[in-house]
Amino acid sequence: MAPDPSWRSARPADEPSLGALNASVAVRAGGSWPRRLLGFLGPGYMVAVGYMDPGNWATDIAGGAQFGYTLLAVILISNLMAVVLQALSARLGIATGRDLAQACRDAYPRPVGFALWLACEAAIIACDLAEVIGTAIALKLLFGLPLWLGAVITALDVLVVLLLLRRGFRALEAFVIGLLTVIFVCFAVQIALAAPPVAAVLGGFVPSREIVTNPAALYIAIGIIGATVMPHNLYLHSSIVQTRAYPRDLAGKREALRFAVADSTIALTLALFVNAAILILAASVFHASGRTDVEEIEQAYELLSPLLGVGLASTLFAVALLASGLNSTVTATLAGQIVMEGFLRLRLPNWARRLITRGIAIVPVVVVAVLYGDAGTAKLLVLSQVVLSMQLPFAVIPLVSFVSDRAKMGALVVPGWLKWLSWAIAGLIVVLNLKLLADTLAGA
Repeated sequence: MAPDPSWRSARPADEPSLGALNASVAVRAGGSWPRRLLGFLGPGYMVAVGYMDPGNWATDIAGGAQFGYTLLAVILISNLMAVVLQALSARLGIATGRDLAQACRDAYPRPVGFALWLACEAAIIACDLAEVIGTAIALKLLFGLPLWLGAVITALDVLVVLLLLRRGFRALEAFVIGLLTVIFVCFAVQIALAAPPVAAVLGGFVPSREIVTNPAALYIAIGIIGATVMPHNLYLHSSIVQTRAYPRDLAGKREALRFAVADSTIALTLALFVNAAILILAASVFHASGRTDVEEIEQAYELLSPLLGVGLASTLFAVALLASGLNSTVTATLAGQIVMEGFLRLRLPNWARRLITRGIAIVPVVVVAVLYGDAGTAKLLVLSQVVLSMQLPFAVIPLVSFVSDRAKMGALVVPGWLKWLSWAIAGLIVVLNLKLLADTLAGA
């Protein structure tokens, strides 16, 4: 078949996303809808990991402690945006056989592709920074290790990833889902202990003007968006949906798209619960007690048990944090591999890629922990989420552009209503980032 002329350059037939993992997971060709869905469940949960990583914890705790339930509306809106954007990402991968990085490389001139690669690498490093800090804090809370030592120990997670990859993609997904279950159970118990007022919680999901008019609330709100809708997840999802061995004809792609969207929507609903639970916990325990100054994970850990009167609360909090940090290492590794291979056609061994990315993240954490202590790492964690938010347009705009192009997508091009909704989401992200930049410069 002749190359699609709508792409500037053709992708070689022997260059599937994720190499040997592409089409490596068998799916049912027949049977009931739920049984066939089971074959496609997995990629959505790996994507959902990024929506509840340690970076979310810092912004959600700060938001709940300072503004009560007000920013629940931001979590809900950002989660709905995530559902749409991840569905677009899956659509791109299934329709074109390209992940987002490959699509950018094939569609744009080399300088543009290189600039997008740099922006995505910055986002991955910011994400990895949050994982290093979160895991190091969890190790300190549970085992008394100093932050700098915990940060160094996180480099060993590359061994976990390598062992899982050797057992196949399903083993990787099972590991992720297992840790997500731990996080979910920990927060379900903590919310039951906190017993927040239902009316106040439901009211928090209604947007208020304070979110935009209050610079402090806006800063945290954009941090929440940055922590929730993560740029590297768009690259990741467009690749890992292709691990399923569905027929690569139009009928097979349509079915794969339906199941992929169902998978990611279910998984992101779980992420919504976890993110909302963190903020609700902070609002009902800290804000309600007048502790609006709580914005660090360690502060939250130290105060949860005394304020709730249950010693188990803080331990559950730390266990969930550790599970979150460990889980995020898997998706960060895969995203880094996908981005580097897609943009640069550069394949590195998984251990080399992981050590490079993690090494870049570990150095600033160790330096800040030694020079400025726990308070410095807490500020670094929140800042990393704002950096992530600033990188979002560089992933979202190309994605929406590609899935709206009939020449590239064929029969799987997005319908008109979804196209306009997607551009509205992209526009909102750009406007919020410009507002944040203006406020930052004005306060400098």
